[in-house]
Amino acid sequence: MKNIIAKDLLSIGAVFLRPEQPFTWASGIKSPIYCDNRLTLTAPAVRNDVENGLAELIRREYPEAEVLMGTSTAGIAHAAIVGHIMNLPMGYVRGSAKDHGRGNQIEGRLEPGQKVVVVEDLISTAGSCVEVVNVLREAGAVVLGIASIFTYGMQKGLDRLAAADVRNVSLTNLDAVVEVAAREGYIRPGDAARILKFRDNPSDESWIGGNA
Repeated sequence: MKNIIAKDLLSIGAVFLRPEQPFTWASGIKSPIYCDNRLTLTAPAVRNDVENGLAELIRREYPEAEVLMGTSTAGIAHAAIVGHIMNLPMGYVRGSAKDHGRGNQIEGRLEPGQKVVVVEDLISTAGSCVEVVNVLREAGAVVLGIASIFTYGMQKGLDRLAAADVRNVSLTNLDAVVEVAAREGYIRPGDAARILKFRDNPSDESWIGGNA
């Protein structure tokens, strides 16, 4: 499954590897990878693989799930589609509470004690998804964990998840994407080590010069 989803994401440019011309993240970090899993929604064949893959993952890893909660905004559509496949209720968590109406931060019905799985599109440093988990816990939910499409596997993200006692299971990860990209000719074989070096230490830019 990891390699199938990795190939899917590469084929539609949802994950794009460009070690020779790094992207710049909002944080200022230079990155050889750009990930936009929203593109899966406009590619029906890939969308089918992703949503059925998430449903299978949740059934296997979180069999007690009662409610799916998407992260705002990228996880909302995925939570809705997977909720439909699994016949489970879904909602989503806003980045902050509304400043009007009922002031909701959690949209959709959630009862205290319900077992929730958070649906996320990708995880890098895990800050936003840990915040979502905390909001749900404060509302009385029992958060079983996170189901995500893609994870970088960055140490900062792993540490944050561990500190918050949150489990994440992803359909695919950077290692699988790099392996498939090298095999399928998206990158040169020698670029694989450079990209993984970025993952292991994003603040070390020596990978840009090719010194893996």
